Amino acid sequence: MSKFQLDITQKELVLTNLDEEGKLSCLKAFKVARLIGVKPIEMSDACKSINIKITNCELGVFGKLKFSNYEEKIYNNLKRNFDYGKDVECKILWNEARNSTLKRVGSTVKASDIKVTHCQLGCFRERKGKKDA
Repeated sequence: MSKFQLDITQKELVLTNLDEEGKLSCLKAFKVARLIGVKPIEMSDACKSINIKITNCELGVFGKLKFSNYEEKIYNNLKRNFDYGKDVECKILWNEARNSTLKRVGSTVKASDIKVTHCQLGCFRERKGKKDA
């Protein structure tokens, strides 16, 4: 059980931002963090405290977002700038998206060998292995 405790106002702000499946999207989780006065890294614990799941990672780690095509230029830029293995922190990828878009970076990451680590919302530190089809 999470030690995180939301007050009534904070709970209401989370609940009014849920999608049709009763989950909080990655993007909205950042917005809600500001609204309820917590750090983004605390959002996973905040949501768990009221049995809400965060979904639709903008980098394709989890959720049901549709992604477009892999972009070689983005991949090569990531590889060139972050050449310390295939593990790249979420925050770094979001910063890289400033040079294009989050959707394009997410599409490239989703279709490549890049492993996203250290979710900014606290959902994961290490990405779990992909399930076999």
